[in-house]
Amino acid sequence: MNLLPPERAPSRLPSAEPPPAATRPRAEPAPAPPPGPRVATRGQRIALFAGVGAALLLGLWMFSAILTPFVLAAVIAYFLDPIATRLTRIGVPRTLAALLLVLGMVAVALLGLLLLYPLLIAQVTVLLQRLPSYVLGVGQAVREALIALSERLGPEMFDQRLQDLAVGQAGAIISFLGTSLARLIGGGVALFNVFTLVTVTPVVAFYLLRDWPRMLARINAWLPRRSAATLRQLAKDTDRVLSAWLRGQLLCCALLAVYYAAALSAVGLELGLSVGLMAGLLSFIPYIGSITGLITALALALAQFGTWDGVLVVLAIFLAGQVIEGYIIYPRLLGDRVELHAVWVIFALFAGGVAFGFLGVLLAVPIAAVVGVIARYWLRRYLESPLYLDPPRTGL
Repeated sequence: MNLLPPERAPSRLPSAEPPPAATRPRAEPAPAPPPGPRVATRGQRIALFAGVGAALLLGLWMFSAILTPFVLAAVIAYFLDPIATRLTRIGVPRTLAALLLVLGMVAVALLGLLLLYPLLIAQVTVLLQRLPSYVLGVGQAVREALIALSERLGPEMFDQRLQDLAVGQAGAIISFLGTSLARLIGGGVALFNVFTLVTVTPVVAFYLLRDWPRMLARINAWLPRRSAATLRQLAKDTDRVLSAWLRGQLLCCALLAVYYAAALSAVGLELGLSVGLMAGLLSFIPYIGSITGLITALALALAQFGTWDGVLVVLAIFLAGQVIEGYIIYPRLLGDRVELHAVWVIFALFAGGVAFGFLGVLLAVPIAAVVGVIARYWLRRYLESPLYLDPPRTGL
């Protein structure tokens, strides 16, 4: 009896042979890795900035004849933006704040024009009527001074021909200054188109002032991401320098114009109002306004009063104005925030005026501020770079 269990037949396992090719499933191709971010080359970045700068210069050159009201409107909007922002913070809608500010500025400008322009025209008339007597008065004062000087130094130092030449040149200078002042006052308003002042500039200023925050946000969104932080910092530095200089300088010019006009009129100078306003407004160009006003006022005082006492009084007024400007107005309005050197501002204003006229004068200070900020930025980078920090060689 076979007690052993019968041997089990080997179980039949499924065949491990691969299926035919016809029934074999196709292997899916591996998914391609997502494309990485493209990196701009140095040449592309340089080309971008150079292209933007070239486009701005080309547009400025092509449309310089019509850009003046728009640039003037942008200056007004930039000047009024802090006030509009403050009004918005207390609950005034931005549109209403912009409208009220622009209308207020137009009203002030028209009021000043209605009040001052007839007075200026009257002074021009007085100047043209009394110009011959002014020339004679200056000639007489110069002749007396030369006679007194020749008595002290001797007649061999100052003969009659030299005295006549000096008297003639002094009269010619007074005549030139008088006619130039008359043309400046009489034709200054003609520099601006009446239609542009009354319609285009206020309208454009209103829209720019209303949309100023949105325009800045849009420009900020367009900045290249790689350089956005640097460009924002440069823009903040430019705004700090430009706003401090522009707003402080405009307030300084207004205060000096009021001071010079009131003081010169108070001492009896017939054209004191015109000369004072001219000196104050030209103070926008550092030192030029004060020097021009001083020379003109001294010549007119000598022509009108005929004595050196009146000249000394006028000189004292301008010296006091310089003291007030240097020790009271500038420290309080500008302080240490201004980083625009006077020589750089003078060069920028004259260069802009020569290149693009009044439009160039409007753009001169902003461009000077931008160039100054960029120059200081690159100077800081240079001082932190190995070009500057490399130790000197100790041997050959």
